[in-house]
Amino acid sequence: MPSSKDEQSPLVKTANKRGVARLAAVQALYQMDVAGTGVLEVVAEYEEHRLGKEVDGKQYLDADPQWFRAIVSGVVADQTTLDPMIRQALTEDWPLSRLDSTLRAILRAGIWELKNKADVPTAVIVSEYVDIAKAFYSEEEPKLVNAVLDRLAFELRGESKGVKGPRR
Repeated sequence: MPSSKDEQSPLVKTANKRGVARLAAVQALYQMDVAGTGVLEVVAEYEEHRLGKEVDGKQYLDADPQWFRAIVSGVVADQTTLDPMIRQALTEDWPLSRLDSTLRAILRAGIWELKNKADVPTAVIVSEYVDIAKAFYSEEEPKLVNAVLDRLAFELRGESKGVKGPRR
């Protein structure tokens, strides 16, 4: 008799592939920022050598390649729109200049999804990127990611923390 875990696996696998794609996109955006790598080069590298592959004895999980590509190319294309949104959403004690490359990549990707993936619930996007922040940071950064994405979700979608706001 299959366990409830086995019965849920198709849904979990689909969601997990998007989650892995989000994490890989943040890593790719970081790499592009730090090393100056171009979007086509970094997407090709990840798809050929990382997503679902073994690297240095560690197995990368399988990711949704279309989701990965959409986030990376979308963030690059919209960066001049995304950065002012981040700047505006930050508090005075967290100016944009204080953000490191990883934190900028997380916020850019999360905001891009909020703007462009209306079919994905706000709560899912916010929680996924907060979890990614927790993978890299243990202090205030995950709280910052939550606050910025939540603030911008309300502006972009009229929703906050998964609760729909008033219609405009």
